[in-house]
Amino acid sequence: MSMATRTDTQSPAPHAADSHDLIRVQGARVNNLKDVTIEIPKRRLTVFTGVSGSGKSSLVFGTIAAESQRMINETYSAFVQGFMPTLARPEVDVLEGLTTAIIVDQQRMGTDPRSTVGTATDVNAMLRILFSRLGTPHIGSAQAFSFNVASISGAGAVTMERAGRNVKERRSFNVTGGMCPRCEGRGSVNDIDLTQLYDDGKSLNEGALTIPGYTMDGWYGRIFGGCGFFDPDKPIREFTKKELNDLLYKEPTKIKVDGINLTYEGLIPKIQKSMLSKDVDSLQSHIRAFVERAVTFTTCAECDGTRLNEAARSSKISGISIADACAMQISDLATWVRGLDEPSVAPLLATLQHTLDSFVGIGLGYLSLDRPSGTLSGGEAQRVKMIRHLGSSLTDVTYVFDEPTTGLHPHDIQRMNDLLLRLRDKGNTVLVVEHKPETIAIADHVVDLGPGAGTAGGTVCFEGTVEGLRASDTITGRHFDDRAALKETVRKPAGTLEIRGATAHNLRGVDVDIPLGVLVVVTGVAGSGKSSLVHGSIPAGAGVVSVDQGAIRGSRRSNPATYTGLLDPIRKAFAKANGVKPALFSANSEGACPSCNGAGVIYTDLAMMAGVATTCEECEGKRFQASVLDHHLGGRDISEVLAMSVIEAEEFFGSGEARTPAAHAILNRLADVGLGYLSLGQPLTTLSGGERQRLKLATHMSEKGGVYVLDEPTTGLHLADVEQLLGLLDRLVDSGKSVIVVEHHQAVMAHADWIIDLGPGAGHDGGRIVFEGTPADLVAARSTLTGEHLAAYVGT
Repeated sequence: MSMATRTDTQSPAPHAADSHDLIRVQGARVNNLKDVTIEIPKRRLTVFTGVSGSGKSSLVFGTIAAESQRMINETYSAFVQGFMPTLARPEVDVLEGLTTAIIVDQQRMGTDPRSTVGTATDVNAMLRILFSRLGTPHIGSAQAFSFNVASISGAGAVTMERAGRNVKERRSFNVTGGMCPRCEGRGSVNDIDLTQLYDDGKSLNEGALTIPGYTMDGWYGRIFGGCGFFDPDKPIREFTKKELNDLLYKEPTKIKVDGINLTYEGLIPKIQKSMLSKDVDSLQSHIRAFVERAVTFTTCAECDGTRLNEAARSSKISGISIADACAMQISDLATWVRGLDEPSVAPLLATLQHTLDSFVGIGLGYLSLDRPSGTLSGGEAQRVKMIRHLGSSLTDVTYVFDEPTTGLHPHDIQRMNDLLLRLRDKGNTVLVVEHKPETIAIADHVVDLGPGAGTAGGTVCFEGTVEGLRASDTITGRHFDDRAALKETVRKPAGTLEIRGATAHNLRGVDVDIPLGVLVVVTGVAGSGKSSLVHGSIPAGAGVVSVDQGAIRGSRRSNPATYTGLLDPIRKAFAKANGVKPALFSANSEGACPSCNGAGVIYTDLAMMAGVATTCEECEGKRFQASVLDHHLGGRDISEVLAMSVIEAEEFFGSGEARTPAAHAILNRLADVGLGYLSLGQPLTTLSGGERQRLKLATHMSEKGGVYVLDEPTTGLHLADVEQLLGLLDRLVDSGKSVIVVEHHQAVMAHADWIIDLGPGAGHDGGRIVFEGTPADLVAARSTLTGEHLAAYVGT
């Protein structure tokens, strides 16, 4: 037996496979990036910083993550790719060293009325299996507990060919579902006020219908006039019972009008399909106003809002039904599941327990599984998406996060930092777009983009360590250790807004007087009841302007000019100066280039491959007909005006021949919220999250309201921009407005005149007022988590 020994003392040469430890980006030009070239270390935590609109998302999401996902999609067959989103290759010269990217962004989760936290995270699926195995009495398979499956049964004769001849057999089928038959699994029912649908003193031909879009000079007029179910010239109040029933409730029926095959359907089912089956917030403003006026939503009396039928609610485990389990706070549900001991379903219980513990670990233990997913904030939605990745065994994956600390109290940010570090320590590359200094501080590598926003950004200002960033002369470096000081004097309130016995969600009969005429900040840990108090208890009636974090909905044709209403006075000014119609100066109307229909580009669909967008040759991307561009205002045509930045346009419309006070007022508001660099015609789809919220704020500033309610306005704002926001809030208050801000940012808390702190914890551990007073009193008392963190922030 011999023993082999090494005689050489030199270490072996590194393996070729170990040399790919960098993600290399060369010549990135997505959106406003200017030939960016960087190297990002793998298996490290890299944070991307810079002012809002500097190009962070364009680099991380639009370039690195987008190319990774595109290349993964290309590994599937053409058939499968046909069902997947088609992604174009980003504008970049070289991308090397990519790994599989998992994107955890702040896109709101689906707003389908049937989507809940439980269905979005697969916890409901596991609970349904659990109850189908252990629930007593046993009522059926897992779908018997699903509020998306209706119970149906049927019987009849079927004809089949057997041994060369047709044979008839009687067959029956039965599907046991859990859907409540009254509300169809939505948990709420709607009652329609018929007086808002029509004026019964008029006939249909006289314009009796008051539903948006239902006019008699279009398709609806042809259908109603030719269906023959009633006389369109007879006033509706004179209709017989059958005629009124046909107008309102008739099932879809094939009819023939003037030789054309059409389908007639009653008004109520048609409205329910076209308007009430969608999320109210996603409807156009005039349709949303009609729905809010004509429809009242009430909790379903049959299922008491649980969405489940009586059979599904009757089957229980240890006295708990699936409806009870979904209504529990998740931290309580985790404790209940831990107490179940049933070897026959042990793997299921273990997986369910792990998922519920992940909710608690990520700070979402205060949610319940029956919470509609459309009501989650951007930060909550992002953390819900994180849950499926926390226990993953995958390594060497690139995780991409978009401001993961959004909506988190300073107390919770440390927990989020620990999760990011855990993902990194498992051997993953973690890329984070972030503004909070607490998260930037834990980075292994920092990439700072800028120096400005929009066209003034798009370059790498700094790459290196956190210490190097602090010492650098970049905007982020200079503001990294900024701390807002407590105000020496606070404003005196001009009155109070009384809230008595507030019980929305987890609030426990809260009584509070909110001072008016001052800057009030409502704070507390995530889930403590801030939004429930502010949005659920302050009447959203006259005088209250609410600016929430809801997404701006707009197509690639929408831009800041169309969204803010700025284009209307501009079109009128052009029309007046040239003696033509205003519609000529709209790229969505008469003035549109006929070749590209006013889009500026021509899209070519390539089936399962990414479509190609080429600049329209006829209008050269200007979107308008050549004849429209012959009309000028102040020496500029309409396409040149839309290419201007807000600051340029403010000067242009402020004086001289082009002076337009209505346009100038809107541009002033856009500049006020720090969007002076945006071009008027930039598609809304290219704006960052912070830019969209500030655009919404600028739009609402024109409304005639005495009370402004803002929901985390610092979301997506760079440290340097927070100062500008505080100045804007001060100007609003000094102009006689009352400003109520739901916020976690300590700079806003320190700047407040009055603080209302909710807590002490989240969910059923919160819902109470734990402090109300001035920021100085909160710091002095240090009696709450907020007080401790604010004291540390201001350095007292």
